[in-house]
Amino acid sequence: MNTTTRMTVAQALVRYLVAQHTLLDGERIPLFAGCWAIFGHGNVAGMGEALQHQREAMPTFRAHNEQAMAHAAVAFAKASRRRRMMACTTSIGPGATNMVTAAALAHVNRLPVLFLPGDVFASRRPDPVLQQLEDFADATVSANDCFRPVSRYFDRITRPEQLLDTLPRAISVLTDAADCGPVTLCLPQDVQPEAFDWPASFFDPALHEPARPRADRHRLQQAIELLNTAERPLVVAGGGVLYSGAEKQLAAFAERLGIPVAETQAGKGSLPWSHPANAGALGVTGSEAANSMAADADVVIAVGTRLQDFSTASNSLFDPDARVITVNPCRHDAIKLNALGLVADALETLVELNRAVAGSGMAPAWRERLALARSTWTKATDAAFEPPGQGRPGDAHVLGVLDRFASEATTVVCAAGGLPGELHKLWRASGPGAYHLEYGYSCMGYEIAGGLGVKLADPSREVVVTVGDGSYLMMNSEIATAVAMNLDLVIVVLDNGGFGCIERLQASCGGDSFNNLLPADRPSKVDFAAHAGSLGAHATHVEDLDELAGALDQTRARGGVNVIVIDTDPLLATEAGGAWWDVPVAETSQSGAVLDARRAYDKARKR
Repeated sequence: MNTTTRMTVAQALVRYLVAQHTLLDGERIPLFAGCWAIFGHGNVAGMGEALQHQREAMPTFRAHNEQAMAHAAVAFAKASRRRRMMACTTSIGPGATNMVTAAALAHVNRLPVLFLPGDVFASRRPDPVLQQLEDFADATVSANDCFRPVSRYFDRITRPEQLLDTLPRAISVLTDAADCGPVTLCLPQDVQPEAFDWPASFFDPALHEPARPRADRHRLQQAIELLNTAERPLVVAGGGVLYSGAEKQLAAFAERLGIPVAETQAGKGSLPWSHPANAGALGVTGSEAANSMAADADVVIAVGTRLQDFSTASNSLFDPDARVITVNPCRHDAIKLNALGLVADALETLVELNRAVAGSGMAPAWRERLALARSTWTKATDAAFEPPGQGRPGDAHVLGVLDRFASEATTVVCAAGGLPGELHKLWRASGPGAYHLEYGYSCMGYEIAGGLGVKLADPSREVVVTVGDGSYLMMNSEIATAVAMNLDLVIVVLDNGGFGCIERLQASCGGDSFNNLLPADRPSKVDFAAHAGSLGAHATHVEDLDELAGALDQTRARGGVNVIVIDTDPLLATEAGGAWWDVPVAETSQSGAVLDARRAYDKARKR
């Protein structure tokens, strides 16, 4: 007997989300950990009413900025290794479009988040309504169409029964390893409160377990043969290793064969920094150890990585004669660099490779070189962490203090500027969960909101956010949210007086200092500690690295949201490590320095 239950579109949507579950460490738990919401006229009477009556099963969190709350949702999904996620609902105007940047960030990083922006009237009865964008050539367009290119799946719900088709599709995308990314379901404000008779079976509990596709047998055999004859093989560990939960299988594979493992930004922490197979960070922000071995490798096996330009040094890092094997559930990523693509799950494939690869062709000197490279880079890292003799410290010196402060339960969070480069090459990640960098979209303003999401994903972690003054000024509102939620969060603000990272890039391209740093005669008058204190945090400005160490120690006893501000030198950066990055320089210029930089660029590009 078919039974139905009558409820609104918004009520049905929330109830459907509540019915979705996942398995985590063998325990069945809700797939959606909650919904971030900033209410307005376009969602308060629909989604607001529905969430209110499901607040026990679907907790609702109130933020202060729509982009920031979406960043928190993205960070939550990343810290949860894509096994759990959150939804975000807003009104129809700027609240909705504020989330577009976060949607792009989630899209680039292949992370699941469900966007539920309010939309204009489907009936068009009162058009144009408050905040409505009018396209005189297409009446079906609203501002929410901005979400189309930054969503993996997009729909506009103009009839209640459309949810019966679109919600299963949405969940399929959000939980699929290959298609994973943001989903946007636009909800017209007159459709949200509309009632419909829903099939009761639509709300039956559902369990989502990650599919683990295995590689094509013929291609897998080709990969095994390549690795068996490789003299200098190298593994590149991307974020897919962590999302697959394959770090133990990676360690077993590397340990048995003695293969060096280099890590991308997303893959850092796949192996503890102290693991003898860990060659360190790869690419533009990489270590000398990993990059030198990558340049000489004859077979590269890239596991769970997009192979973007920072990881491959703009496709210049690997020997042109090296064979590349990719392991990725997404075929679009698996075919890059003319690779032998294994469209498959990382965990399953590493198990199969470890079972079949003998590694008989690997040169003993390659293993010896890994040990030497690790030892040399450890000394380089120690030197980079050493405090400067005089003057303001650089980012690396601050990280040296944080490195001594961190425990195995510490997660460092960052996103943009010069800090990600220093963190990637220098930070000693204790293992999975210790390193959380958003560097696919390199989005300034992600850091503090991201730290909030990481803490919600795993309250047992000690979360330390590192953020520059530029990113802090772009988005700091979620300090107040973290305070209101009684979360423990440490935020270290490095004030270098502007955009120091881009200042250095500008200089390397022959440019004069222009529009990046605040002028010496008009320095910043922002009191970051006072500002953070006004948002409810315990905040202090420290004068030097010793005071920073003391202030960090106090945060553990105090708890709550702690903001520590330290002045840094915008021009100091670690010279060791790194690789070429393709940043085109002006072909003609009135500046001789620019022309010199262009000649150096042309030479590097040919090489």
